Amino acid sequence: MRRIVATADKIYADPSALLKLYLHEPESRPMAAWRGKLKGPLAVTHHGRVELTNGIALAAHRGLIDERAFNTALAAFDDDFEQGRYVQANLLWRAALKRAAELSREHSRTLGTRTLDVLHVASALELETPVFISFDLRQQNLVRAVGLKLLVPAG
Repeated sequence: MRRIVATADKIYADPSALLKLYLHEPESRPMAAWRGKLKGPLAVTHHGRVELTNGIALAAHRGLIDERAFNTALAAFDDDFEQGRYVQANLLWRAALKRAAELSREHSRTLGTRTLDVLHVASALELETPVFISFDLRQQNLVRAVGLKLLVPAG
């Protein structure tokens, strides 16, 4: 994979990729190393913020993290917003949902993409962020199909 250099304002990070910054997952180390090198805040949509919060809560529900790790992860996530490492993306929902429906009609039958994956790719297109970070293979295929540049942090 070729190296892609982009500034934070040109990148859409799938929330499941960002979740690796708060939970110990196989891709956590390369994701943290990549994020540590990136300057500037990453935009996070409202639904991305919900997905991240819910991902942390689901890890606790599934017994993957204890109560202390749950509270620490949520506090770190909140701190990232407060410290300006994330900014709330200004997304026009009607346009993003319309775009997601179009992407679903055109690609989901052949690629098998899930609704949230399609919604995130549509959001990236609507926000005009040309670089997309994802570890999800089906979502990566959709990212390529719509012409966005795919970035997969590697260790």
